[in-house]
Amino acid sequence: MPLCAGTLPSTKQMLSTRPQSINAPAFSKAHSSFYQVLRASCTRGNARTLIVQATDRTVMIGLAADSGCGKSTFMRRMIGVFGGSPHAPEGGNPESNTLLSDMATVICLDDYHCLDRTGRKEKGVTALDPKAQDFELMYEQAKAIKEGKSIDKPIYNHVSGLLDPAETIKPPKIMVLEGLHPFYDERVRDLYDFKIYLDISDEVKFAWKIQRDMKERGHSLESIKASIEARRPDFEAYIDPQKKHADVIIQVLPTQLIPDEKEGKVLRVRFIQKEGVNFFKPTFLFDEGSTISWIPCGRKLTCSFPGIKFFYGPDTYYGEEVSILEMDGQFDKIEELIYVESHLSNTSAKFYGEITQQMLKNSQFPGSTNGTGLFQTIVGLKIREVYEAVVETTVKSAV
Repeated sequence: MPLCAGTLPSTKQMLSTRPQSINAPAFSKAHSSFYQVLRASCTRGNARTLIVQATDRTVMIGLAADSGCGKSTFMRRMIGVFGGSPHAPEGGNPESNTLLSDMATVICLDDYHCLDRTGRKEKGVTALDPKAQDFELMYEQAKAIKEGKSIDKPIYNHVSGLLDPAETIKPPKIMVLEGLHPFYDERVRDLYDFKIYLDISDEVKFAWKIQRDMKERGHSLESIKASIEARRPDFEAYIDPQKKHADVIIQVLPTQLIPDEKEGKVLRVRFIQKEGVNFFKPTFLFDEGSTISWIPCGRKLTCSFPGIKFFYGPDTYYGEEVSILEMDGQFDKIEELIYVESHLSNTSAKFYGEITQQMLKNSQFPGSTNGTGLFQTIVGLKIREVYEAVVETTVKSAV
């Protein structure tokens, strides 16, 4: 239980030429019995538009990661797949952590802290400790959103460290809960339609933090090391174990192409995909189920030193069968990624070249020339496919 349970209001108070085949799994009886709504369809050109009553449930996505691991960038890539520009709520608290778009709403789970910065210091707990989180309110409000109800959600002000007055959130078509503890509470975990974990290795996390805090904020190397070490016990106890519940894991590691590379500029990124997940088919390279190591042709994919290498194959992860797609290194020209895209299958793209077009659209985002951007983009397409399967509709490509 949180140290201050009950102190917050309850819910009641508050290049397209070659189309790719997509076979969405059948809509399950469990999902269809979850809600009963009237549906009608109409045709506009070649697009089928689904009309549903407002009681139709929201598709719920969970994203777990430690602080400073690129959740915000990932959210913007994912939202971009559905179209529209992500933005903060208009006319509300300028320190709101909520992100809105045409179809999706992203809620930062820091908003469910039940202790402000001073309170955590007085109680001797970090923000990673579940005692500082109001899971009861988180569950009540996540469940309400999924049932089509608006909520009055608190706001954690990252500038002041205080808990600000609540903001009203209406149920969107897609709700993303991102933060430190999205899969910690089993009740909340059971509400998700798809779960993602961003797993940044200690070596890369340390390199990134040095670049940000030392070079950009003037912190000393000793203070950065102390900060990382202070967080480590709670991270290992409460955050890291959640990855076993994820459907996909994007794991960021030091490159194996340069011995003893410690700056975190060249990365090896693994896309770990569980088998047997509803509405999800793992992406594969060349031949599904095979074990493949591939160095792309240098005349077709321009790569500076140390080059680039892909791997694909089956494995096990926390005792479950998974498929792993890996990219080590980076490419120089995003437009040439279409060469790699042509060798990938089950990407959930609507047409040949959609991945490359999405990457070009977000070329200013960090990770756009390595596996983080590539696999985040594919996950965004997978979420779109999950949404289409759950609500039995079709979403047009946003590029």
